[in-house]
Amino acid sequence: MAHLYGYARVSTLEQDPALQHDALTAAGCARIFTDHASGKLDHRPQLDDLLERVLPGDTIVVWRLDRLGRNLHHLITTVTELGQRDIGFRSLTEGLDATTPAGRLLFGIMASLAQFERDLIRERTLAGLEAARARGRNGGRRTVMTPDKITVARQMYDTGNHTVQQIADTLGVGRATIYRHLSNEPSGA
Repeated sequence: MAHLYGYARVSTLEQDPALQHDALTAAGCARIFTDHASGKLDHRPQLDDLLERVLPGDTIVVWRLDRLGRNLHHLITTVTELGQRDIGFRSLTEGLDATTPAGRLLFGIMASLAQFERDLIRERTLAGLEAARARGRNGGRRTVMTPDKITVARQMYDTGNHTVQQIADTLGVGRATIYRHLSNEPSGA
């Protein structure tokens, strides 16, 4: 027998999910899973539990689309995976029902727009990198080790009176940076 499962999320413990619970209960959800966590988190315990629990033929219902996905790409990926598992998805506020042909069409359009956006971002990034290379700039972070800092690091290291950690602390860099610029094997310092 197919079930409707609700998923509610609020970002902080101070927020109250009652509005979402009322709407999900009115929609006929047999059980509601609620997370008190930011939507940006990769793993939300109640959502993870819900996704493990649902079976083919069941439907997950949310109050609003932004309650489920971290971003549009994550939302589309999640709903697509649900569809592949024969699990339905509905969003009450947007009136989206991915179990209907019209809902699947709308979701397909959203997925195409999200892919288009990712492709545009990639193209702009590549064009920016190419323009920077044409101006003689390669990508990556600028080095924090100036020639003067390298000279000081070499002098401190050669005296044998300072550990690599002390040199790094003095120059405001990490130990790996000191090792990289002095081209010495780590001496256990």
